[in-house]
Amino acid sequence: MTPALLAVLRKEIRQITRDPRLLAMLVLAPALQLLIFGNAVDFEVDHVDTRVCDLDATPQSRELIRGLGADGTFRVLGPAADCGAPEKDILAGRAQAVVVLPPGLARNLAGDRPVEVQVLVDGADPVLGRFAMNASTAYFQQASLPWLRERMARVRALSGAEVQVPSIRPVLRFYYNPSLRSPVFMVPGVAALILLVVTTIAAAMGLSREREMGTLEQVMVTPVRPWELLLGKLLPFIVLGGFDVLLVLSVGTWVFDVPARGSMGLLALGTLLYLMSTIGMGLFVSTISRNQQQAFLLGFLTIMPAMLLSGVMTPIENMPPWLQPLTWINPVRYYVEILRGLLLRAATLADLGLSFAALAVFGSLILGLAVGRSRKQSS
Repeated sequence: MTPALLAVLRKEIRQITRDPRLLAMLVLAPALQLLIFGNAVDFEVDHVDTRVCDLDATPQSRELIRGLGADGTFRVLGPAADCGAPEKDILAGRAQAVVVLPPGLARNLAGDRPVEVQVLVDGADPVLGRFAMNASTAYFQQASLPWLRERMARVRALSGAEVQVPSIRPVLRFYYNPSLRSPVFMVPGVAALILLVVTTIAAAMGLSREREMGTLEQVMVTPVRPWELLLGKLLPFIVLGGFDVLLVLSVGTWVFDVPARGSMGLLALGTLLYLMSTIGMGLFVSTISRNQQQAFLLGFLTIMPAMLLSGVMTPIENMPPWLQPLTWINPVRYYVEILRGLLLRAATLADLGLSFAALAVFGSLILGLAVGRSRKQSS
């Protein structure tokens, strides 16, 4: 390490430590953001506020209503305000679902006739809508079993032979996240997004601030060579980015019980390649910005598409076919795959080779483009 590079490193470290706002954004903000997002981003639906229209008013229908709210999946709030137009409760926000039990329900069941129970669900939230659809279907299928057994018992008594009903019963086994907890899946993705925001914005604004204050030009006229200047400015952000990863993963492990099953060496390599992309993007943004305000706005302009196309919030497979190819040029996607593969599945380099190669290519291209433009401006 040359004396000039050491001098630039000392200058950058002092500049970061003397700015409490920048230091807080780099050190404290990632942990706080993970705590907030890790608890806020949860795709599990625990309770569906439900109202009921019992048009049969028999012991059998009342038993169905009690069973519907027994396990807390559906929180039965009481009868609907108007069973002539039960959708009004959903429209007014008084319920997320309305169950309509038809008249003659008990009579039809006793006569071995099928019964249709209407379930109205607020489809504005597709996650809740699919959950309510699947949960209500499973409940009423389970609730119909006693009548099925009673029917089979009568047939057995009349025929004097055992009656078997063919069925297929799945035996499920969940790997890597047996409890199906959302934070275990979401925290690695949130960690990648936090690292993207922190390092990109910090790198962009740090260099833009020096250009705005005129100190960057003063450094350029010193005997410091361009590569020493750029490396001295980038290394502190790389070190802080690595520290942020350790901090975020530690919080994720202790607070959200996220496992760490894979190689930490591969995790460090993937993080370094990812930081080349995020810090390179911040450096590139700083080269096309005249002040800190422009750098901040341009930074978020590039960050938002990267976040939306990363597969963290929405599975890439669910995106429109014309949009999915854009995710191929998004480094965040590959880092999320590396984090989830290493932490949750203990994947190896052979399993994640494509993601590592993509990060290496994109990191080299983005950082090379930023360094080339920075050198052109300084010459």
